[in-house]
Amino acid sequence: MKAGDTQLEIVIGKLLRVGVILSTVCLALGLAISLARPGASTILLQAGILLLIATPAARVVLSTIEYVIARDWTFALLTSIVLVELIAGAIAALVFHKKI
Repeated sequence: MKAGDTQLEIVIGKLLRVGVILSTVCLALGLAISLARPGASTILLQAGILLLIATPAARVVLSTIEYVIARDWTFALLTSIVLVELIAGAIAALVFHKKI
C-alpha cells in the first residue's frame, strides 16, 4: 500500500462520515418536525434521503478524481465506468418516472 492510498482512504472515510451524519441530522430533524406538525418536514426528509443516496456516489466521484491525479489509469477507467453507470441509472429513473 502506497502513502497516497492511505491519504485517499482517510479522505474517503471523512466524506462518508460527513454524508451519513448530515443525512442523519436531516432525517432526525424531519422526523421530529413531522411529529409536531405533520406535513411540515417533507423537505428535510427528502434532503436526508437524497444525502444518504448521494454519499456513495460522491465517493465514486472522489475516487475517480484521485485516480486521475495519481495517473492510475486502470482504476480511473474502472471508477469512471461505475460513475457513468450511476449517472445513467439516475437519469433512467427520472425518465421512467416522468420527472424529466
